[in-house]
Amino acid sequence: MSIDLVTFGRANLDLYSQDIGAPFEQVTGFDAMVGGSPTNIAIGASRLGLAATVLTAVGTDRAGDFVLRYLDDEGVDTSFVPRIEGKLTSLALLGVQPPDSFPLSFYREDPADIYLAPSDVDAIDLSTVRSIEVSGNALARGPCVEAVHHLVDRAADHQITVYVDIDLRPTEWSEAADFGTAITSILPRIDVLIGTEEEFFAAFMPDPAPMMAGEPIDASRLPELATAVSALLDERPGVIVTKRGPRGATVQSAAGSIDVPGFQVEVVNTVGAGDSFAAGLITSRLNGLDWEGAARFANACGAITVTRHGCSSALPTYSEVEAFLASSVR
Repeated sequence: MSIDLVTFGRANLDLYSQDIGAPFEQVTGFDAMVGGSPTNIAIGASRLGLAATVLTAVGTDRAGDFVLRYLDDEGVDTSFVPRIEGKLTSLALLGVQPPDSFPLSFYREDPADIYLAPSDVDAIDLSTVRSIEVSGNALARGPCVEAVHHLVDRAADHQITVYVDIDLRPTEWSEAADFGTAITSILPRIDVLIGTEEEFFAAFMPDPAPMMAGEPIDASRLPELATAVSALLDERPGVIVTKRGPRGATVQSAAGSIDVPGFQVEVVNTVGAGDSFAAGLITSRLNGLDWEGAARFANACGAITVTRHGCSSALPTYSEVEAFLASSVR
């Protein structure tokens, strides 16, 4: 059986506020769904028609039962998801206060997914895999750090395209400088690096602390950031994709730089838009689109997602993206 995409990293039980616009302390109910960036990307890719597999771990708890059932219902293969005895499945709580406030709290003191081991990677026959996506957050702690390096090494042996979404979660890193060191350590063995300007700043600029603290980028430093990101192309990865939200995306490679405009939509919830973008980008590349077409398709995926409540529940199907693009012809 051919596997179009394997994603590696965390899986959460997500609880989303049902009270849109309410301060978190006034929330009266939550909608339950599954999240975690790489897991969202697998769900998004499955909805877009790919055969997607998750490489994550859950506990032997009820939350783990929920995650596995939810993924099965979404058509995502969970054959390689170990259940870690004595560890809990990750949990996330989210408030929804559009257009720009979405308070997010993670409960990841000792989550099951950081216990993924190289042996879990070896359970997958990589000769059947077309692409791999790794969360940069998986490099933060636990045995899964070694498993990430083992996965990208084995992927290189099989000439599999490897995508890394930087996926910065500051609370996972004890020292700000460790984040950039970890991301840099795998760059020579990957093909495509995806991130926001803030994530690139935190990973590759000499003073990441402001970004780790959630401060906005000083606009006067954007040219310096652009130079630092462009310099990454001197060796690997071969392609760098910068997500810019409503401003679209930029694709950089040795062939040059392409700016692909975004779409103007009414925002309900921005959480999950970047994961939807990545799912769309990987899907469209596997379907044969060039980078400009792939980025446009990915922008459409993100735009659709922000107009909906929820995260994984908001990810679009292929037909929905096609209809959106048809109605958005410039």
